Amino acid sequence: MTDAATLSRRGFIALPLVIAACKPGPEILELTGLTMGTSWRVVATDSTGKLAKADLSRAIDGALAGVNAQMSNWDRNSEISRFNAARDDAPMIVSEELAQVLSAAGHVHARSGGQFDITAGKLVDLWGFGPAGARRAAPSDAAIEAARADTGQAEAMQLSGRTLRKTRPGAEATLSAIGKGHGVDRVATALKGLGLKNFMVEIGGDLYAAGRNPDGDAWRIGVESPTMLSRRPARTIGVSGLGMASSGDYRNFFEDGGARFSHIIDPRTGRPITHKTAAATVLAENAMLADAWSTAMLVLGREKGMRIAAAEGLAVLFIERDGDRLVETASPRFDALQA
Repeated sequence: MTDAATLSRRGFIALPLVIAACKPGPEILELTGLTMGTSWRVVATDSTGKLAKADLSRAIDGALAGVNAQMSNWDRNSEISRFNAARDDAPMIVSEELAQVLSAAGHVHARSGGQFDITAGKLVDLWGFGPAGARRAAPSDAAIEAARADTGQAEAMQLSGRTLRKTRPGAEATLSAIGKGHGVDRVATALKGLGLKNFMVEIGGDLYAAGRNPDGDAWRIGVESPTMLSRRPARTIGVSGLGMASSGDYRNFFEDGGARFSHIIDPRTGRPITHKTAAATVLAENAMLADAWSTAMLVLGREKGMRIAAAEGLAVLFIERDGDRLVETASPRFDALQA
């Protein structure tokens, strides 16, 4: 599979998820490739023994090509890029799939108190964590305020059905924190269409696991410990019939004047987060929501995030720094899913 267009800004870091190995067997189909600025992996068990790898590859290619054509911020001809390029409030009819993603983004934006915001891309760029390139000094207050003028998802754009329009001419939507999860879901739907019931789809750390792994157990997924020096798992959890995503602040940052600035930007302040939460992992009904909520939870931090997780019934695992220690805190829903 070729990487026709990249989508993810989290592709610039190694996401805090590793896939635990399972025993190989003749019934296992495994494919890998590149997309959205990162890698993808599919592991599936074909109980019929009749599905060819070529058919599986074509289904994956088709699903990912559709996502890129609609949602890639790197492809100038994609739907979202054409919307971003407009500098007026003329309405645009978007695809059903893009409308679904934008609607989900609006839901998480509202439920997170604005801490998940697809219009914050200019702030990410300003701090040197976007495609414009890295920086090693914090931007000025004036530059931050200028970028914030075009952000604010609820105020900057409106979606009604499949009609999308800007209410701030300079607003742009960046789908890096939700589109990759949606891509996972699109591939999962394609695999189900081939009759597969037991599989795992992973794109850059976001994943969906269905049924059982080749050993007959829930898929075992390692949550990476948020440290710079190793990629050991903090814990391994079972996932079946769920999407999973993690976000962390520990692999993409710079230091200036003794302060540490991570790539996780609080859209309300226009500045990187400063709390002690280093990583957040979310289990959800699909990978799209897990993707969005993991970002929102990392921006919120453990204290605020736990309150929202309890109110929304979200399955979240937080990992915080406490001096030299790492402390895990799970929401009740997360613990219930692992019981």
